[in-house]
Amino acid sequence: MSVRPIIKYPDQVLRQKAKTIPVVDKSIKTLIDDMIETMKAGCGCGLAAPQVGVSLRCIVLGMPEEEPFAIINPEFVKRTGEREIEEGCLSVPDLGGHVKRSISVIVKGLDRYGKPIRVRGKELLCQALEHEIDHLNGILFIDRVESQDKLFKKEKPVEVEVQDAAAELAAKQ
Repeated sequence: MSVRPIIKYPDQVLRQKAKTIPVVDKSIKTLIDDMIETMKAGCGCGLAAPQVGVSLRCIVLGMPEEEPFAIINPEFVKRTGEREIEEGCLSVPDLGGHVKRSISVIVKGLDRYGKPIRVRGKELLCQALEHEIDHLNGILFIDRVESQDKLFKKEKPVEVEVQDAAAELAAKQ
């Protein structure tokens, strides 16, 4: 398992419709393992194969407090409701935006062993499923932002040395 580089916008692989995976073999399982490691390293809750430069229909998801899993050739079976939520993306790291997503979804596909699965998603899992399947269709969350005023620049976290923070605190006392 290895962490792969995350492809950043405007790389064209992010705009291509990913190809169906005809058979789940060792190379696909390796891809899944690498995608899970890459997702964890990037502190994400989902990742699509195009985000690591592979134009295949495979996504991985990792919800808080749950084991990460993969869906190969995912397809929506059902979508219910609509809500507006804040979203970001590992491939568009400097921007966030407000987009409309479903309230719940049902997705079918294959697991890492090639067995058929169905996944029901609500809240964060629903959002991640829609976001990652969008990637497989060459769609980014910035394409779903209805107007420029719903798009915003993310502030980068400031890293402060512990000694600098302690000195600053002492100076204030």
